[in-house]
Amino acid sequence: MSQIILVTGGARSGKSSHAEARTRSFPGERIYVATSRVYDDEMRDRIDRHIADRGDGWTTIEEPVNLAEVLDQTDGRGPRLVDCLTLWLSNLMLDGREWEPAAKTLIETLSRQTSPVILVSNEVGMGIVPENALARAFRDAQGWLNQRVAVVADEVQFVVAGLPLQIKGPASE
Repeated sequence: MSQIILVTGGARSGKSSHAEARTRSFPGERIYVATSRVYDDEMRDRIDRHIADRGDGWTTIEEPVNLAEVLDQTDGRGPRLVDCLTLWLSNLMLDGREWEPAAKTLIETLSRQTSPVILVSNEVGMGIVPENALARAFRDAQGWLNQRVAVVADEVQFVVAGLPLQIKGPASE
């Protein structure tokens, strides 16, 4: 039986490092599913730092939109780390795609996985209300997406200041 683990938190909270360590705890090929797109040199540098920090022993698949398809294609090979749902959602919205059907497909895909999936996502609704409609729509969609993934997740962890807090799962039950 698969384990679905959602790791959420704010920007630079330590959630990616925690998710990577958690992924290493499972046997099998470690697969990193990167959802970011390279828009500029700063983003390229950020991605290169992530790759260097991760080190050897990872297979990286770059997929900004077709996340459910990648999870189905890699199931059975080992744990998959999806970093991150926030960029995946923003890619969908910026491409003008409907995010809710994509989220429904993702949830259905997660429910049939046989290998662990660790998903990283940002908590974006803890600050001020954005001033423009797109930003408010994104903030709301991210909150709803996180809730939907949390329902099907076996574990949910909130990372703050590099420290994970178990929200759902073995330690909190």
